[in-house]
Amino acid sequence: MRPDNRANPAIRSERCAQAPCLRVRALPGSRTRGRLTFGTLDVPCALGRSGLTRRKREGDGATPMGSFALLRAYFRADRQPRPESNLPLRALRPDDGWCDDAHDGRYNMHVTLPFNPSHECLWRSDRLYDVIVVLDYNLRPRVRGGGSAIFFHVAREGFAPTEGCVAVAPDAMRRILARIGPGMTMRIG
Repeated sequence: MRPDNRANPAIRSERCAQAPCLRVRALPGSRTRGRLTFGTLDVPCALGRSGLTRRKREGDGATPMGSFALLRAYFRADRQPRPESNLPLRALRPDDGWCDDAHDGRYNMHVTLPFNPSHECLWRSDRLYDVIVVLDYNLRPRVRGGGSAIFFHVAREGFAPTEGCVAVAPDAMRRILARIGPGMTMRIG
């Protein structure tokens, strides 16, 4: 089993040909900065602090390479109106979390807080998770220790590195979110 849900290269290319695809590439000479292209849109993005990898592991800070379906999105309703999107969309709540404990049966899944095993809180004081798009990374099948909580979300000021996610500026996120829907993928690498 491969923890990053990648198919062979021919299938990955076919997926992008069948439906619009967000493409993410590292900038030459940079491990943590990249470009995201989608149709005519071409915007800067932040990548994981360890750059791109084909062998993602929990906590390594790397962004996994591959082609991943865009599954659903969450947003902070207390900070913005409901964004336009064709993806399934839900407002975040203070009790939303994501399990990152590789020894727990809910590893790499949405959880409700309080939650004793190790987890990430999705309701953050910074603005990084004002919008989150869940990528189909290490979900079916879930490989314990293969990496968790790999999202497409809002970037830090100055596009500081992520912990393994892909992140863009808030205005770019709004524009992209309005144009994406089920069946679409993000191709990283």
